[in-house]
Amino acid sequence: HQVKNEWKGSKYPMVPGHEIAGIVTEIGSDVTKFKVGDRVGVGCMVNSCQDCDACLVLKEEQYCSKGMVGTYNGTDKDGTVTQGGYSSHVLVNENFVLNVPAKLALSDAAPLLCAGITVYSPIRKFGFDKPGMSVGVVGLGGLGHMAVKILKAMGVTTTIISTSVSKKEEAISVLGADQFLVSKDEAQMKVAAGTLDGIVNTISAQYDPNVYMSLLKVDGTMVCVGAPPEPPAMPTWQMIAQRKRIAGSLIGGIAETQEMLDFCAENGVACMTETINADYANTAYARVIKSDVRYRFVIDVQGSLIN
Repeated sequence: HQVKNEWKGSKYPMVPGHEIAGIVTEIGSDVTKFKVGDRVGVGCMVNSCQDCDACLVLKEEQYCSKGMVGTYNGTDKDGTVTQGGYSSHVLVNENFVLNVPAKLALSDAAPLLCAGITVYSPIRKFGFDKPGMSVGVVGLGGLGHMAVKILKAMGVTTTIISTSVSKKEEAISVLGADQFLVSKDEAQMKVAAGTLDGIVNTISAQYDPNVYMSLLKVDGTMVCVGAPPEPPAMPTWQMIAQRKRIAGSLIGGIAETQEMLDFCAENGVACMTETINADYANTAYARVIKSDVRYRFVIDVQGSLIN
């Protein structure tokens, strides 16, 4: 999205990458939280004002009243434009660095710092984390497959809703989803109407919300974590008739991101990834555009430098 300026405001030249994991090689004189040799991660933000209610009280730096500083394509306090993790090293304020648990490989930890927290946070915040609940996941990509893995680790009955029946086998057999719905199959959707307590919607393209809102029970909530270039129309009638809600969620705060990493480490949850060298990045990017990846590419920067 950022590379193609679909969300507007992209700054060029741009070095992307905000799912970063590595080893601390040097620390500043005032750093107290980390030491050289620690296994660490850097997610979607590298700074915020650190003195507003969102930062200090809520511990939700992503909602900073003055605007969080993105790991790339952001403007830091000194006016410099941030460049991301497609690089040999990054320099980060210690307050925006995460500990990577020993049970997580660095290659597994990195994708969790965006894909993982983007779905973990709304699952917790909107109470979709109770064993026995029925929660739907719309879209089976990088975010969607992580939502399924996290929900299943929490004991939640999980339904994947996709436009493609070809994904059913992997959804059930590999990811462990309990049910699979083809959203274009009107008969399936009619039978499933009113069965879900909540929905995590990961779609980042145009869609009709009414299709998915019909699956919710009374008082159900659909949380949107994907960001289409143009917002979809509001399904006002369904919201009024059955007191249903549409909400949004943006990544998570640093404390919650650390909680997510610890949860994934203890429960054996990780992204499905394909590790590549840096010289394959352009090819990988083209494959991402064609949805030809299951479900995240991980660039082995250190290995690329050695090789």
